[in-house]
Amino acid sequence: MRLRTPLATLAIASPLALAGWLWLTMLSPWTYDRPAHLAPIQEGPHRVFVYGTLTHAPVRWLVYGRAGDPQRAVLEGFRRTGLDLAPAPAGRVEGLLLRVDARELSRLDRYERLGIRYERVRVELRDGRTAWVYRRLPAADATEAEQ
Repeated sequence: MRLRTPLATLAIASPLALAGWLWLTMLSPWTYDRPAHLAPIQEGPHRVFVYGTLTHAPVRWLVYGRAGDPQRAVLEGFRRTGLDLAPAPAGRVEGLLLRVDARELSRLDRYERLGIRYERVRVELRDGRTAWVYRRLPAADATEAEQ
């Protein structure tokens, strides 16, 4: 009987651990309950401006099931500060504009932990279109600072 090397064990265990984490984060009924105070998601197409992990096609595919056909977009009057946006009169944030349906927006809300970590607010992009953007909740920042 041949013993597995630590590297072979790691090569097998890593994808399994990643798959488990992704399931727990994105699909598990135990990791996120949409807070009751949030308004229901309206049917129809939604535009979402993203500037972080969701600018990467594989992440979008894992989060809402497709890479989509994003367009480059710019949000003026803000700057990136870690995981959030901060008002900055001369600032600008480059990102992508996604077009999603209600089910996909619900999956984005879950990924961003809407109502727990982030809120979803309307912004006007440089080209005049409006879109949702996720902004950190003050309570989420305070909780993470304490840890």
